[in-house]
Amino acid sequence: MDYLIIFIFMTGKMEGKFFRFLKIVGVGFRARTESEGRQLFLKLGYSHEVEFAVPPAVRVFRFKPNIICCTGIDQQRVHQFAGAVCSCKPPAVYKGKGIMYIDEVVKKKQGKKPK
Repeated sequence: MDYLIIFIFMTGKMEGKFFRFLKIVGVGFRARTESEGRQLFLKLGYSHEVEFAVPPAVRVFRFKPNIICCTGIDQQRVHQFAGAVCSCKPPAVYKGKGIMYIDEVVKKKQGKKPK
């Protein structure tokens, strides 16, 4: 297990960076970054903005107001930060609104049936 962690870390150092794309779905939900990708602010329908301080080994880029890219050379830190952002507003099962990975498929539940 330790060999695998070291191998993944060295792969990130030599070959490039690890990426994790997040998609924000919902009316009025948006993201913005400041301080060259060191702070992430999310508007998620709460009364205040949710603020994240990005770890030193991770950078955050915003392609659109609803698409976020977390990148870095350490796969564990990139995925851990992306998971922390996703846990802030997980996707709802009835409407599909929330923060999810871009390749994630949310299976929606059926609502009440009219009689």
